[in-house]
Amino acid sequence: MPCELMKFVIAFAPLFSKPVFLRVKILLAGAILSPRTRTVSNALRVMGLGNDKHFQNYHRVLARARWNCLAVSRSLLNLIIRSFALSGEVVIGFDETIERRHGKQIKAKGIYRDAVRSSRSHFVKTSGLRWLSFMVLTEVGFAGRVWALPFLTVLCPSERYDQARGIRHRKLTDRARQAILLLKRWLPNLDLVLVGDSSFAALDLLNAVREKVTLVSKLRLDAALYRKAAPRRAGQMGRSRKKGERLPTLQAVIANPQTKWKKLRIKNWYGERNRIVEMVSGKGVWYHVGKEAVPIRWVIVRDPLGKFETQALFSTRTTATPKQIVEWFIKRWQVEVTFEESRRHLGIETQRQWSDKAIGRETPCLFGLFSLITMVAQELHKGGKLKIRSAAWYQKEAATFSDAIGCVRQQLWKKRSFQTSPNEVEMIKIPRPYLECLTDTLCFVT
Repeated sequence: MPCELMKFVIAFAPLFSKPVFLRVKILLAGAILSPRTRTVSNALRVMGLGNDKHFQNYHRVLARARWNCLAVSRSLLNLIIRSFALSGEVVIGFDETIERRHGKQIKAKGIYRDAVRSSRSHFVKTSGLRWLSFMVLTEVGFAGRVWALPFLTVLCPSERYDQARGIRHRKLTDRARQAILLLKRWLPNLDLVLVGDSSFAALDLLNAVREKVTLVSKLRLDAALYRKAAPRRAGQMGRSRKKGERLPTLQAVIANPQTKWKKLRIKNWYGERNRIVEMVSGKGVWYHVGKEAVPIRWVIVRDPLGKFETQALFSTRTTATPKQIVEWFIKRWQVEVTFEESRRHLGIETQRQWSDKAIGRETPCLFGLFSLITMVAQELHKGGKLKIRSAAWYQKEAATFSDAIGCVRQQLWKKRSFQTSPNEVEMIKIPRPYLECLTDTLCFVT
């Protein structure tokens, strides 16, 4: 492996036995080099091990070997923090995604709404596995913008799967609560800001994590907001009040002509460098019958040009500024970008594992590979080895993930175990095994 890659891979060595770690390195390099489906077979072929009689040992790395996915996720998170020198406040985006998988052996699959193919007027269902992924949202130097780097991906089985095994079904918000509290135990000295979509704007989740982390999400325009409850009087009988006087709904605030809107300039607004928007903000207590009241700061954002719908955001950190809340939430869109890039370049949904343990390991590993490639590309950028692929008809201003994985692949091919002749001006002799491996990889791309 090139030293830029081995620098990060060696950090995972204590988590595996020595024989398993040797196979992990081969599968890792094969997953990066393979332009086809991300199966163990293709990883072995691209590494020149298509005729290895002990191929089953590589399948057992995912299906049988003893290693802890959470320990790998924690090591990857620490690598990301050190690689990008994150300190103080760390912004983490999280969201669910559906991996379209079919087959009777995939027991944890369910029927879900396909967010990619559905629209407001057209509902599309799909069969697959639901994953909850957490990603560090940080500025990547060679790209010049914020990227979402996955480090923890949790399988959320369907309700039918849990019922068949006689266990209590945990909703998506329950899984998110467990993962968020786990992250705080991993990073007790950092200020964590978790950014999710409206699916995670649930009072039970907010009340469980608001003392540990800051949570930012969308807020319904008809949410029931109240003033803060008055302090308890001396000698007062009964329980303390949870809320005070009812406040107008956010929809009423938008419709009120006396509402004072403030113009703010936001950097990196969904691809635009500078965007002027109008905001109005306030504090309140979000309450619903039977739930605990949660103090929040809400922000309503509208476009003076009318290009996007007026929407409301909230933060459990009431001291945060409206501009800060909006900038946190805008970063969340990079989570969707990472999902798409992982499907396009890392072969998500092309795996062929059938055992429960292998299914629970392979997809999180592929998402983690996105972060690993990004960190290696960052090291190549520091050494002047990262090249932005462009053409006469298309000039790219900043590198993308396709540039990153392409440069990492170039370094891997250069470091392969084949012995080549010294560089000459006119001609370089290429060994036959090296040439056959390259042509086989390119000729059978599907």
